[in-house]
Amino acid sequence: MRLHLSTWREVERYRAGSAGVIVPIGSTEQHGPTGVLGTDAICAETVALRAGEIADALVAPTIAVGMAEHHMAFPGTITYRPSTLIRVVVDYVVSLARHGFTRVLFVNGHGGNIPTVQSAFFEAYGDVRAEPGIDAAALRCRLVNWWANEEVAAIAAELYGDRDGSHATAAEISVTRHAHAEAEKDAPLEPARAPSGPIFGAVDFRRRFPDGRIGSDPSLASAAHGARLAEAAAAAIAAQYRVFLDED
Repeated sequence: MRLHLSTWREVERYRAGSAGVIVPIGSTEQHGPTGVLGTDAICAETVALRAGEIADALVAPTIAVGMAEHHMAFPGTITYRPSTLIRVVVDYVVSLARHGFTRVLFVNGHGGNIPTVQSAFFEAYGDVRAEPGIDAAALRCRLVNWWANEEVAAIAAELYGDRDGSHATAAEISVTRHAHAEAEKDAPLEPARAPSGPIFGAVDFRRRFPDGRIGSDPSLASAAHGARLAEAAAAAIAAQYRVFLDED
């Protein structure tokens, strides 16, 4: 059930039976020569919607821009400052809490969001304490990364071995191609597997990794792989969501 494709009465009926909601969050940033800019948001949304189907959960609109300052040397990237993303997440959570949603599970598609979103949860808890009529003690927020479970890791290892990488990965590009056929792009990759290493800001990122990839060989990606990966991720997250609903 998608919140923005529902009426307020449908959401009210849903809320009468459940206090849980799933929020996809990603980023709009470069993903190498063959990965579309919306990769992280598309992956988060694709997995979250399928998890919502499996768990019969409400899925909120995707937060499609994240903290991507380190990608800003590549055209097309859009970033929130960490302070801005914190306020976006807090406003999402507080809005949902006002309607009685006390279990808010964020399905994340971008590693750069993790520290900011986790910090935002604590600001949200503080803001909710000041809101009249909200049971602040009942509110729980959690962040799960769609790729960070045993099921997805096993499939990625089977398909890509050590060539999945850490940015513009074969796995995430596969999921985007599964979700959007038009996301299949062709471009030369030299070398086929990108080098790995640290980054220190946007200019340093582009200097070290001029085509935007880190450690990956996305020539291995396919829509068929993406279907397997997305289904495995969604099933794992749906199971996590059910446990989350029942936690004290």
